[in-house]
Amino acid sequence: MKLNELRDNPGATRSKKRVARGPGSGKGKTAGRGIKGQKSRSGVAINAYEGGQMPLYRRLPKRGFNKPNRKDWAIVNLGAIEKFIEAGKIDASAEINEDVLVASGLVRRKLDGIRVLAKGNVTRALRISVSGASAAAVEAVAKAGGALKTAAAVTDAAE
Repeated sequence: MKLNELRDNPGATRSKKRVARGPGSGKGKTAGRGIKGQKSRSGVAINAYEGGQMPLYRRLPKRGFNKPNRKDWAIVNLGAIEKFIEAGKIDASAEINEDVLVASGLVRRKLDGIRVLAKGNVTRALRISVSGASAAAVEAVAKAGGALKTAAAVTDAAE
Protein backbone atom coordinates (compact mmCIF):
# COMPACT_ATOMS: atom_id res chain seq x y z
CA MET A 1 0.00 0.00 0.00
CA LYS A 2 1.28 3.47 -0.92
CA LEU A 3 0.39 6.87 0.48
CA ASN A 4 -1.48 7.82 -2.68
CA GLU A 5 -3.64 4.69 -2.34
CA LEU A 6 -4.96 5.62 1.13
CA ARG A 7 -8.71 6.28 1.11
CA ASP A 8 -11.33 6.87 3.79
CA ASN A 9 -14.02 4.23 4.26
CA PRO A 10 -17.01 4.80 1.99
CA GLY A 11 -19.52 7.06 3.75
CA ALA A 12 -17.01 8.21 6.39
CA THR A 13 -16.87 11.77 5.04
CA ARG A 14 -19.54 14.03 3.62
CA SER A 15 -19.00 16.90 1.22
CA LYS A 16 -19.69 20.36 2.63
CA LYS A 17 -23.16 21.78 1.97
CA ARG A 18 -22.58 24.80 -0.31
CA VAL A 19 -25.52 27.14 0.21
CA ALA A 20 -26.41 30.34 -1.67
CA ARG A 21 -24.54 29.34 -4.84
CA GLY A 22 -27.28 29.68 -7.43
CA PRO A 23 -30.44 27.75 -8.35
CA GLY A 24 -28.54 24.75 -9.73
CA SER A 25 -27.17 23.88 -6.29
CA GLY A 26 -30.61 23.15 -4.85
CA LYS A 27 -29.80 25.48 -1.97
CA GLY A 28 -29.72 28.81 -3.82
CA LYS A 29 -31.45 32.16 -3.18
CA THR A 30 -32.68 31.79 0.43
CA ALA A 31 -30.16 29.02 1.21
CA GLY A 32 -32.76 26.72 2.77
CA ARG A 33 -33.81 29.31 5.37
CA GLY A 34 -37.27 30.02 3.98
CA ILE A 35 -38.62 33.54 3.49
CA LYS A 36 -38.44 36.38 6.05
CA GLY A 37 -38.71 35.98 9.79
CA GLN A 38 -36.21 35.97 12.61
CA LYS A 39 -34.67 32.60 11.71
CA SER A 40 -33.90 33.68 8.16
CA ARG A 41 -31.63 36.47 9.43
CA SER A 42 -28.01 35.98 10.42
CA GLY A 43 -26.75 36.21 14.01
CA VAL A 44 -29.92 34.86 15.63
CA ALA A 45 -29.82 32.69 18.75
CA ILE A 46 -33.22 31.77 20.11
CA ASN A 47 -32.48 29.09 22.67
CA ALA A 48 -35.25 29.36 25.26
CA TYR A 49 -37.31 32.03 23.48
CA GLU A 50 -40.97 31.13 23.17
CA GLY A 51 -42.29 34.01 21.07
CA GLY A 52 -42.98 36.34 23.98
CA GLN A 53 -44.69 33.66 26.08
CA MET A 54 -43.18 33.21 29.55
CA PRO A 55 -40.40 30.63 28.97
CA LEU A 56 -40.66 27.20 30.57
CA TYR A 57 -37.58 27.67 32.74
CA ARG A 58 -39.20 30.76 34.28
CA ARG A 59 -42.65 29.19 34.68
CA LEU A 60 -41.40 26.28 36.76
CA PRO A 61 -40.74 26.74 40.49
CA LYS A 62 -37.15 26.80 41.64
CA ARG A 63 -36.03 24.43 44.41
CA GLY A 64 -32.89 23.86 46.35
CA PHE A 65 -29.70 25.75 46.92
CA ASN A 66 -26.07 25.27 45.90
CA LYS A 67 -23.88 26.15 48.85
CA PRO A 68 -21.09 28.41 47.52
CA ASN A 69 -18.50 27.29 50.09
CA ARG A 70 -19.26 23.55 50.02
CA LYS A 71 -16.43 21.03 50.18
CA ASP A 72 -15.37 19.45 46.92
CA TRP A 73 -14.04 15.98 47.79
CA ALA A 74 -11.82 13.77 45.65
CA ILE A 75 -13.57 10.41 45.93
CA VAL A 76 -11.82 7.03 46.14
CA ASN A 77 -13.46 3.62 46.43
CA LEU A 78 -11.99 0.81 48.54
CA GLY A 79 -12.10 -1.50 45.51
CA ALA A 80 -9.87 0.94 43.56
CA ILE A 81 -7.34 1.05 46.42
CA GLU A 82 -7.30 -2.77 46.49
CA LYS A 83 -6.77 -2.89 42.70
CA PHE A 84 -3.82 -0.46 42.93
CA ILE A 85 -2.27 -2.56 45.70
CA GLU A 86 -2.55 -5.72 43.57
CA ALA A 87 -0.95 -3.83 40.65
CA GLY A 88 1.95 -2.85 42.91
CA LYS A 89 1.30 0.89 42.68
CA ILE A 90 0.54 1.23 46.40
CA ASP A 91 2.46 -0.46 49.25
CA ALA A 92 -0.08 -2.16 51.53
CA SER A 93 2.36 -2.57 54.44
CA ALA A 94 2.91 1.19 54.80
CA GLU A 95 0.28 3.72 55.84
CA ILE A 96 -1.87 4.88 52.92
CA ASN A 97 -2.38 8.63 53.19
CA GLU A 98 -3.52 11.32 50.77
CA ASP A 99 -0.01 11.96 49.41
CA VAL A 100 0.44 8.24 48.62
CA LEU A 101 -2.91 8.16 46.76
CA VAL A 102 -1.94 11.20 44.66
CA ALA A 103 1.58 9.86 43.96
CA SER A 104 0.18 6.48 42.83
CA GLY A 105 -2.12 8.20 40.32
CA LEU A 106 -5.33 6.93 41.90
CA VAL A 107 -6.37 10.52 42.67
CA ARG A 108 -5.44 13.41 40.39
CA ARG A 109 -5.49 16.08 43.10
CA LYS A 110 -6.62 16.40 46.71
CA LEU A 111 -9.16 19.23 46.20
CA ASP A 112 -10.65 19.92 49.68
CA GLY A 113 -9.59 16.45 50.84
CA ILE A 114 -9.93 12.82 49.87
CA ARG A 115 -13.02 10.85 50.92
CA VAL A 116 -13.05 7.05 50.91
CA LEU A 117 -16.26 5.21 50.04
CA ALA A 118 -17.09 1.53 50.56
CA LYS A 119 -17.61 0.40 46.95
CA GLY A 120 -15.59 -2.78 46.36
CA ASN A 121 -14.16 -5.06 49.01
CA VAL A 122 -10.97 -5.13 51.07
CA THR A 123 -9.17 -8.43 51.66
CA ARG A 124 -6.13 -7.27 53.65
CA ALA A 125 -5.52 -5.17 56.74
CA LEU A 126 -4.88 -1.61 55.59
CA ARG A 127 -3.91 1.50 57.52
CA ILE A 128 -5.58 4.41 55.72
CA SER A 129 -5.45 8.06 56.81
CA VAL A 130 -7.61 10.51 54.79
CA SER A 131 -9.77 13.62 55.24
CA GLY A 132 -13.09 11.79 55.23
CA ALA A 133 -14.73 8.40 54.85
CA SER A 134 -18.19 6.88 54.84
CA ALA A 135 -19.26 4.84 57.87
CA ALA A 136 -19.52 1.76 55.65
CA ALA A 137 -15.92 2.22 54.47
CA VAL A 138 -14.61 2.53 58.05
CA GLU A 139 -16.53 -0.63 58.97
CA ALA A 140 -15.28 -2.56 55.91
CA VAL A 141 -11.61 -1.73 56.64
CA ALA A 142 -12.04 -2.62 60.32
CA LYS A 143 -13.68 -5.93 59.36
CA ALA A 144 -10.60 -6.79 57.25
CA GLY A 145 -8.40 -6.09 60.30
CA GLY A 146 -7.20 -2.62 59.33
CA ALA A 147 -7.84 0.92 60.48
CA LEU A 148 -9.24 3.93 58.64
CA LYS A 149 -8.52 7.28 60.30
CA THR A 150 -10.19 10.47 59.11
CA ALA A 151 -9.28 14.10 59.77
CA ALA A 152 -12.86 14.66 60.97
CA ALA A 153 -12.45 11.95 63.64
CA VAL A 154 -9.17 13.53 64.79
CA THR A 155 -10.74 16.99 65.22
CA ASP A 156 -13.76 15.49 67.05
CA ALA A 157 -11.44 13.73 69.49
CA ALA A 158 -9.51 16.96 70.16
CA GLU A 159 -12.64 18.88 71.18
